[in-house]
Amino acid sequence: MNNNDKELWIADLMAASDKRAPKEIYDAYAGYLTGVCARYLSDSDDLKDVVQESFINIFSALRSFHYSGAGSLKAWITRIAVNRALKYLRDNNRFVFVAISDRDAEMPDDEPEIESLTCQEITALIRELPPGYRVVFNLHVMEGKSHKEIADILNIKENSSASQFHRAKAMLALKVSELIKLKQQQL
Repeated sequence: MNNNDKELWIADLMAASDKRAPKEIYDAYAGYLTGVCARYLSDSDDLKDVVQESFINIFSALRSFHYSGAGSLKAWITRIAVNRALKYLRDNNRFVFVAISDRDAEMPDDEPEIESLTCQEITALIRELPPGYRVVFNLHVMEGKSHKEIADILNIKENSSASQFHRAKAMLALKVSELIKLKQQQL
């Protein structure tokens, strides 16, 4: 069964209030939601808590979901998980913007060639960003949110979102460059 058929089948189970729906959702999306939440949370215990809370929210809201085409279930559960991760960061005072040095705010002269890095290495570098930068970076790049939308979500100014994104991007570019140099030295 392809992903679209699986999603439609799960949506049908949900609409029918079939008791198999929660297990099918968990089996189909646990790994994916862990990855989504890992973009926002670096601590593994926090990550486990938020994934679990996300599934609780999903299971509690099964009846409110309305299938609207391929990808709608995945988008719905992703939105719940991202919102849960952001709430966790806010509630636990872990959503903090930090000042970085002028050196860290500057982009490297040449943008690094990330093709030599694995997806896991890039994800690990993103997870090393300070929480505030990581959140803005992920909301903008991964979730496709505008700086206005991010500002509304995080209750910050639109200029602050753009600034935090620029700094996150610069810090990430430096980290990528350093990792590439390290890998080249090891060859």
